[in-house]
Amino acid sequence: MRATRAPPPRPCGKLDRVNTQEPADGWVEAPDGRRFWGRAGAAGLLVVDPDDRVLLQHRADWSHFGGTWGLPGGARHHGESAVEGALRESGEEAAVPRDALRLLFAAELDLGFWSYTTVVARAVRPFEPVVSDAESIALGWVPADEVVGLPLHPGFAASWPRLRPELRSDVHVVVDVANVLGSRPDGWWRDRVGATNRFLDTLSRGARDGVAESLVSSGGGGDDTPVAPSGPDRSASPTDAAAFADGTAAEPPGAPTWRWPETTAVVEGEARAVGDTFPGLTVDRAEADGDSAIVARVRGLRDVSGVAPRVVVVTADRGLTDRVAALGATVVRPGVFRHAVGLD
Repeated sequence: MRATRAPPPRPCGKLDRVNTQEPADGWVEAPDGRRFWGRAGAAGLLVVDPDDRVLLQHRADWSHFGGTWGLPGGARHHGESAVEGALRESGEEAAVPRDALRLLFAAELDLGFWSYTTVVARAVRPFEPVVSDAESIALGWVPADEVVGLPLHPGFAASWPRLRPELRSDVHVVVDVANVLGSRPDGWWRDRVGATNRFLDTLSRGARDGVAESLVSSGGGGDDTPVAPSGPDRSASPTDAAAFADGTAAEPPGAPTWRWPETTAVVEGEARAVGDTFPGLTVDRAEADGDSAIVARVRGLRDVSGVAPRVVVVTADRGLTDRVAALGATVVRPGVFRHAVGLD
């Protein structure tokens, strides 16, 4: 494990004496008297690199659960999203560059009176963390298989068994654009290219914002019942505060609640003339029919991955549904998808 060491500590003695600059920096007290840092909740960043190493922080002795290993992170500002909080804190504590990351998923623990969100990202280029304040003894890239051998922060220890297998779980969404556009009689056929460009612009924003885990894990149901768009700040079921704090939760936290899947939009016919810049999207211009391109894309994803990825196809076409389901893909109907990504 490579680690960077901390500069000389600030003269702060103990946590209660740290000079707080933000009003959200403070303790929240649970009904049983336990304390949790961050009046607006807290968030941490878990980065995994191509060598299956994760970036961990050796926490300063004076800090809460000092001497343990955990994630760079801390209290969120009031009005700040969990993602922004995790990225800001990891930048301040470890100099993690935002442009070196691709978001994978978020897992939120919501205790009702306080929440903690683990934001998980993949390093898309190498970088070395830098200890930039006295909250860390060291920072280092730790092989994922060796994490359990370290003295871990109890909250991270409770989450790690659920987080670990998800680090290599790729999720891909393949959108049958013609079918999704055709699901709404809004005159799109009068200007197929223009309508497709507008759709892809909106889909691009949706891809950057991510989707609820329920959409990619179950397909959101077999009809057009909407999956409510929420965000990584919404939680699954709450976990008991005491169990979280000491790592004995019966249902350990760490299950993803929000995803940023790889998204491919398949266009065909006249719509192949759409623009080229849609951040967060891969646009596949089908040489023949869109259905064949979608099937080829799904088959290719399964063939090239060492671990079978989770593939979600957005379509209402019955024949295409049967073909991609035979390849192991989940199918989401256009109405569900449009609502989930904010298109309706």
